[in-house]
Amino acid sequence: MPELFVSWSDYHETIEKLAAQIYRSGWEFDQIVCLAKGGLRVGDVLARIYGVPLAILSTSSYRGGSRGRSALVFSRELSMTTLNLGARVLLVDDLVDSGVTLQKTIPWLKHQYGVYVEEVKTAVLWYKQCSIIKPDYYVEYLPDNPWIHQPFEKYEEMEPKDLDQSWPAQG
Repeated sequence: MPELFVSWSDYHETIEKLAAQIYRSGWEFDQIVCLAKGGLRVGDVLARIYGVPLAILSTSSYRGGSRGRSALVFSRELSMTTLNLGARVLLVDDLVDSGVTLQKTIPWLKHQYGVYVEEVKTAVLWYKQCSIIKPDYYVEYLPDNPWIHQPFEKYEEMEPKDLDQSWPAQG
């Protein structure tokens, strides 16, 4: 399987490219919903750039550190600071691999918050060819479906005791 290694600077540059692409489209949205964990950083940066509220939907389909998937699990509710979602929602994740998470999240949002939601568009940094859904916005299309090594991946293999040896106690 091919692999793609992403540095912190590449990661942030890719988020900025995504923000510019969305801006050029002319589509305006009221709120961002990011899929945690992968979409947290992307959603945070986009919310800051656009000055819109950020809501978080916790999902899980990967088993920590492994490349295998498990069953998709959603949190019960969104974590948000607004009373309700806006009419136009930008749904953000870091990548679309199989596409199952994005595909299932859109009806989940409409079922849970449909009285408020009129339109949902999707945005990711990387769109793999193997996905069953094509996001509305993406920076890189990856026809060879590489495994993406993101800069924060090292924390999935780290434990607090590992840091205790590297960083002596202060005070």
